[in-house]
Amino acid sequence: MNDANRLTREDPWRIFRIMAEFVDSFQTMSQVGPAVTIFGSARTPVDSPHYHAAHDIARGLAKHNIAVVTGGGPGIMAAANQGAAQGGGKSVGLNIELPHEQASNRYANVPVHFHYFFSRKVCFVKYSFAFVFMPGGFGTLDEFFEVLTLVQTQRISNMPLILYGRDHWQGLFTWMKSHLEKTALISPGDLELVTFAETPGEVVECILAYQRRVSPPEIPAKAFC
Repeated sequence: MNDANRLTREDPWRIFRIMAEFVDSFQTMSQVGPAVTIFGSARTPVDSPHYHAAHDIARGLAKHNIAVVTGGGPGIMAAANQGAAQGGGKSVGLNIELPHEQASNRYANVPVHFHYFFSRKVCFVKYSFAFVFMPGGFGTLDEFFEVLTLVQTQRISNMPLILYGRDHWQGLFTWMKSHLEKTALISPGDLELVTFAETPGEVVECILAYQRRVSPPEIPAKAFC
């Protein structure tokens, strides 16, 4: 059987796996309550200041009965799941099957497993009312621009998008300001959709302030799908 025939035969059945992934994850996540997703590098070592910051942010949120959602892997994800669990809160890990780098961490007390990136991304956005972006690489940038685009296009509410560590992010924003905004590839004010924070306390207070302002129906965020 050639590749074209194999794909024609297998793709319709793949829909059932996708449906099952959505059903299982929606069923679990709908019981979590108000939640914040923390993104960041899987490669961050445990002795990094960013690791400790992610831990403290998650612990602070858990103390206010806010669930913490991560990608369920190592690095920043493990730090946030550990902080949430130690804070007595729900520590959600949306883990993805990858050839390398993505082993589940042991700190997630609400584990959810995914095969597909796109269904995992839906759960990050659908069930969170704020997002924290710690320093990271391609994956973190992908998640940042995905959520930023949804807010910019008003597919989801204008909720907190917090970038931790200006030193890490400033070069990117300088380029976006001097090139994308200057050449009208983005609109004036688009970059103001993002908030910078330098300490775990700033992150937690920003999220709590937003939570106090919005009405309960907006937490979790209105679904974009």
